[in-house]
Amino acid sequence: MNILYPTRMYPDETVEREVFGPDASIVVRNAETLADLDQADRDACEGLMIFRQFAPGTELAKFPRLRAVVRMGVGYDRVDRAWCAAHNVVVCNVPDYGTMEVADHAIALTLALRRGIVLYHETQATHAPAPWTEIVTPLIRRLSHQVFGIVGLGRIGTAVALRAKALGFDVVFFDPLKSNGSDLAIGIRRAATLDDLLRQADVLSLHAPQTPETIDLIGARELALLPEGAVLINTARGRIVDLDALEGALRSNHLAGAGLDVIPVEPPVDPIPSLLRQYRDRADWLRGRLIITPHAAYHTAAAWADIRRKSAETMAAALSNRPQNVIEPGSY
Repeated sequence: MNILYPTRMYPDETVEREVFGPDASIVVRNAETLADLDQADRDACEGLMIFRQFAPGTELAKFPRLRAVVRMGVGYDRVDRAWCAAHNVVVCNVPDYGTMEVADHAIALTLALRRGIVLYHETQATHAPAPWTEIVTPLIRRLSHQVFGIVGLGRIGTAVALRAKALGFDVVFFDPLKSNGSDLAIGIRRAATLDDLLRQADVLSLHAPQTPETIDLIGARELALLPEGAVLINTARGRIVDLDALEGALRSNHLAGAGLDVIPVEPPVDPIPSLLRQYRDRADWLRGRLIITPHAAYHTAAAWADIRRKSAETMAAALSNRPQNVIEPGSY
């Protein structure tokens, strides 16, 4: 086996050596993109490990011996699956890491907004703090009086649904790919259409992959369908939400708040979106209503250890002709 890690993620290769065995060639570089790699590394590589890099077909074509690409994470929109399918390169992901962390993060963002934690923190942490009393705002509501809407009932979406249900929310989901009875299995409700879900979701939590169908899935029209005072949570992919539309919905006070772990371009580059600029400038109108975390919902020491070992095991299986977690070319 000849495995290439374009970027060093761990201090050594102890775990990888345990998984791949003593005869494997494990090459670790410090390249920001695949284009930064030497051709000699590309020529030898049979298994390519992708974390933050993008893997377009134009770059993958430079790997003459490539047999497998493992996306070291759940989402696989960074890999050109059509090119891989045309060239008999198997694509796999690691679907069973970070599930609990991302679910916890989505719920934490919800509670931080809906219980006013960030709002109170920001208004008290000044030299002229707000009065020592409650703030009357549509942001803060009793949980059991709210519908918690979920788009995408996969592993993470299901974990979020169970947590929200335990907190007393009325949980409803939309996922056209889930089989009948998925709602009955965990005791929640199912919406027949996305619009049906949006019209009742006091909290909307997104857990769909990025696909051609989900890019800008939530725009101005969809946000307008949400009940007044709703909260949006996105721990999925940034391009699912139109940030300009989100800013408009927050400015008009149709939305009470939003929690984002993902944005369309990561890390943000100039010119940054208007909403992010307002957030950084600590605009008064946005105070306590927007939380942004840097695509870190997945992260704990335990999750980091999981992704390290599980991605190596996935690559070892693929290069041994017994692949697991295979992403088919047309899968979403």
